[in-house]
Amino acid sequence: MNILVCSAGTRNKIVQYFKKTLEGAGNIVATDMSPLAPALYEADKYYIVPRITEDGYIDRILDICRKEQISAVLSLIDPELSLLAENQDRFSEAGATVIGSSRELCEMCLNKWEMYQWLCKHGYNCAKTYVDKEKFYQAVERGDISYPVFVKPICGSASIAISKASDRETIEILFAHAGGLMIQEYLTGQEIGADVYIDMISHETVSIFTKKKIVMRAGETDKAVSFKDDRLFDLIEQFVGEAGFIGQIDIDIFDMDGKYYISEVNPRFGGGYPHAYECGCDHMRLILNNLKGIANKKLIGVYGDDMYMMKFNEVIIRR
Repeated sequence: MNILVCSAGTRNKIVQYFKKTLEGAGNIVATDMSPLAPALYEADKYYIVPRITEDGYIDRILDICRKEQISAVLSLIDPELSLLAENQDRFSEAGATVIGSSRELCEMCLNKWEMYQWLCKHGYNCAKTYVDKEKFYQAVERGDISYPVFVKPICGSASIAISKASDRETIEILFAHAGGLMIQEYLTGQEIGADVYIDMISHETVSIFTKKKIVMRAGETDKAVSFKDDRLFDLIEQFVGEAGFIGQIDIDIFDMDGKYYISEVNPRFGGGYPHAYECGCDHMRLILNNLKGIANKKLIGVYGDDMYMMKFNEVIIRR
C-alpha cells in the first residue's frame, strides 16, 4: 500500500509517521514544487511538480499515482484540498482514494466569510465578522463590537496578511491597499487546537485530541499542552457531524469565559498534529485501517493530559 503526500513542504514529521505506521508494507511518496522542501527527503520516493495553479498539475499527480501504484493521496496545504476533492473520481479510476472532505467543505473552510455564515446559521459561537467596513463602523457605534479587531483575507491560510487594527484609520489604510478583506472580532480567550479524525467508513468521529496553545509561530502551534474536556469533545462531535467532514481535520477554537468559540477549520493535518501523535493519537493507523476496509473504534480522549509539546529546528544538508 503506497501513499502519496502532496505539497509536503516542511511537514517532515507527517511523512515520518506514515512511514513508521506502514512498517515497510508500502512506500510513502512525496511531492512539492520546490527541491528545497525538506519533507521530500523523508519519503521513500519524491517528485518535483509544478505549482498547483499551473495547467496540467492534476494530470501530473495522476501520472505519479499510476506509476507508483498509489492507494491513497492527501495534501498538506489548504488551496490544494479542493483540487483533489473535485478530481476524486479521476483518482478513483487511477486506484487512489482521496483522504479528505468534499470540495464544498474544503471551499467553505478556505473562505472564512462562508464559514462564519455557516457557524451563525447553525448556532455555534464564533467571532463577529464583517466584509463591509461601513457595516462594521455602524456596529461599533451601536456597541456590538469594539476595537481592536483583526483584518484578514477572506480566503487565506497560515496567518498570512493578518493585521491587528485599533482604529478606523488603520482599517481604511488596509482596505485601500488590498481587496477581499474582512474584519473579525478579536477573541482574547485561551486558544485551543483540536486534531480530529472522522472515520471514512462509518463517518463517525473516532479520535479527538485537544491542546491549549501557548506559543504560535507563522500561524502554527509552536508550544502547547494537552488537556481534556468532555463538554468540548461533545461540541466537536456535534459540529463535525453536522458539517459532514471526513478524514483528518484541524480545528481552531477559543475558550471565552467558559464558552467555546469555533474559529477556523483546516480539513487536513495541522502543523501541531505531532503533539497528538506523540501522545498516542496515531491517525495514520486510523487511515491505514480505513484503506484496508476496517472501520475504526472510537478512541476519543485516549491520551495523557498535561503533556507539553515544544517544537525546535532541525537541519537537512543535501548536495
